[in-house]
Amino acid sequence: MRPETLALYHENQISEEVLRFGNAVLNGLHERFRDIDEVEEINALKVLKAMHEARISEAHLSGTTGYGYNDIGRDAIEQVFAGTFHTEAALVRPLIACGTHALAVALAGNLRPGDELLAVSGKPYDTLEEVIGIRPSRGSLREYGVTYAQVDLLPDSRFDYEGIRAAVNERTKLVHIQRSKGYSSRKTLGIDEIGRVIAFIKQIRPDILVMVDNCYGEFVETREPSDVGADMIVGSLIKNPGGGLAPIGGYIAGTRECVENAAVRLTSPGLGQEVGASLNCNRLFLQGFFNAPTVTAAALKGALFAAALYERLGFTVIPDSREARYDIIQAVTLGSPERIAAFCRGIQKAAPVDAHVTPEAWDMPGYEDPVIMAAGAFVSGASIELSADAPIREPYNVYFQGGLTWPSAKLGILTSLQCLVDDHLVTLPGNF
Repeated sequence: MRPETLALYHENQISEEVLRFGNAVLNGLHERFRDIDEVEEINALKVLKAMHEARISEAHLSGTTGYGYNDIGRDAIEQVFAGTFHTEAALVRPLIACGTHALAVALAGNLRPGDELLAVSGKPYDTLEEVIGIRPSRGSLREYGVTYAQVDLLPDSRFDYEGIRAAVNERTKLVHIQRSKGYSSRKTLGIDEIGRVIAFIKQIRPDILVMVDNCYGEFVETREPSDVGADMIVGSLIKNPGGGLAPIGGYIAGTRECVENAAVRLTSPGLGQEVGASLNCNRLFLQGFFNAPTVTAAALKGALFAAALYERLGFTVIPDSREARYDIIQAVTLGSPERIAAFCRGIQKAAPVDAHVTPEAWDMPGYEDPVIMAAGAFVSGASIELSADAPIREPYNVYFQGGLTWPSAKLGILTSLQCLVDDHLVTLPGNF
């Protein structure tokens, strides 16, 4: 390490001991980093191919106002998403407020009273519970006569095929699969495994729709769930596919019918995809999507480094440093609220925005328990940026993700450890 690099880490309050420990961990990750770089290259070429096929030009970078009729940029963006994800159509809009909104629109657009929604990867992420009606909420699917059934994953995080077969009935209309772990301790689901369960479901009833919550998983592998049979994949643009530039928005990509059903729920019956101004988002959406494979690769390197570092300290990490990675989230079981608070304080201190702020747990809308979130982001709530969050409940897992660049992710992880060391909540090993 160059002397000026060492000096800058010291200026960022990283002790020599913590830095030496971090660099010792990094020495064992070079081969894994090369694999991440190769996946990045493949995905970057896929995005470029889709942009070339859509004949993206300067005219597509401008936005519209009002009704948004004849928004050629908006239409071209949706063609690029569909081309990259190999789907018939896509809905990509700043009118979609967040990932939960995108999922709600996709579900409400494709379910009708009397239908049943079947979740086969266990209980969905906390914010979707009120959308479905697992927790009572105004306007939930349950209020509109959509019933809900659930099949939990097996203890080893595999799909329960026999349980799924038993749960499917004549009212089953749509199967929900959540790729990422959410606030659970299960493993994230890989594309091969998702493909196998989709094929199994289609063998039971070919007419059942399969929707995959793709949040945090885009561009982590060289294929997406839409490449292995998913009728819809859904995500947020302030996560992986926005590349850190999209200021808002979400996407729904899939069959033409599923996407149009979602579009009329987002706007209005009779209007669908024809309306919806893009405002000033077209350039940011396109440039962000172009950057997304590289930004996702940086976040993956940060997640892998966090896994290896905290694993070396004796903490349980999911996934561990040797496992294949299927999303950008790294879970670390810290075991106490005090360690969670110190970890999140370190992530916040390393952020480019609001580094002087101390995060505290609070009752966030849509969550069952108090949640602490560290996120000094250019885009509020953008979890593709350096961030960490944790529900204050046992076993006291913290979920780390993001980092628009690898150096910022590395500094964030080292600072999280430094805060734990300074608070006497972690002791570094004697020999490393």
